Amino acid sequence: MDFNLSERSERFRGEVREFLAEHVTDDLRDRVRETGTIHDWGLHRAMAEKGWIAAAWPEEYGGQGRDDFEMAAFYEEAVIAEAPLDGLLITMIIANTLRHVGTEEQKRELIPQMIGGDAICALGYSEPGSGSDVASVRTRAVRDGDEWVIDGEKVFTTLAHESQYVFLLTRTDTEVAKHKGLTMFLVPMDTPGIETRPIHTLGGERTNSTFYSGVRVDDRWRIGEVNGGWDVMGVALTFERTETGGTESARVLHEFVEWAREATDDQDRPRIEDPSLRETVARIAIRNEVARLMALKATWVAAAGGLPGVEGSMARLFYATRFQESCSEILDQMGPRGALQHGAEGAPVHGRLERAFRHSAVTTIYGGTSEIQRTIIARRGLELPSGR
Repeated sequence: MDFNLSERSERFRGEVREFLAEHVTDDLRDRVRETGTIHDWGLHRAMAEKGWIAAAWPEEYGGQGRDDFEMAAFYEEAVIAEAPLDGLLITMIIANTLRHVGTEEQKRELIPQMIGGDAICALGYSEPGSGSDVASVRTRAVRDGDEWVIDGEKVFTTLAHESQYVFLLTRTDTEVAKHKGLTMFLVPMDTPGIETRPIHTLGGERTNSTFYSGVRVDDRWRIGEVNGGWDVMGVALTFERTETGGTESARVLHEFVEWAREATDDQDRPRIEDPSLRETVARIAIRNEVARLMALKATWVAAAGGLPGVEGSMARLFYATRFQESCSEILDQMGPRGALQHGAEGAPVHGRLERAFRHSAVTTIYGGTSEIQRTIIARRGLELPSGR
């Protein structure tokens, strides 16, 4: 198995790197850090003009026919540049789902908005008190003629305050097994009765609580069959956020090494000469390379026409847990000053490594918690029996 990217992928990487150097400025990065909103409309629309929002789609569907390895290079460069791509990533989950299960009318009306850079979406799955048990949703959708009336609450609806639509999982039948009584809707966010409130996370990102009070939507906004929401969500989960295989951790490690070359110990020697620090650097570099190879394995499976469910879960679980360990070790090596946040006098690397430490905890939740990833690996990969 050859993990080296093709010449075509590397050419695309160069084009992406040049584009990001122009559009992802220090001012943009600072604005994203201050607001916690991992999206920028200027960047998003510039990418739409390049045709990169749906770059991996076939040309007949509005894409460029980029292969999986080209897209791996694209996302690696985006992470290195700290490009705020949550809007693109979440929206493409929905656009891909519509391609597979949407009606022809929905495809004609909605997909051009999404891949053209005019609309982004939020995911409305989780609810207060439900944890990872998505099927236990209580947000109700009751049919009233050709309309549905929706009442309930969602949490972690990231980018709802910027989005034109929310991909909303609702309960439409309380008399059947909980995963069989669900229906999915794509609800316009400007519909009367929707309220958005911010939630600021430990990692510095902004997400939201969204409230639905007597929200009336036409049946044409229903995605999939009535009580078929669980199947629709299953399709969406196959298009979850693309793995970047240790790229973010590699950027953090680079910043740590640069700090260690300039910082000195009590005897005025560069910290990089400390054997224990060098051992930490080597250990993190090894983890990053393993994470990269695991992510490329999942990419290879997808490029070969397979569904890298288990491989993707393995890559995500390894990366998230090891990234958290690596950030903790970096702060230990930096000592008390490593805990200083951005804006504090004397904060190493302008507080970026402290922020990475807080953010690393959140990576164990994104795209399914580590517990969910372990369950997928155990049941689908190792074929172990269910313990419950």
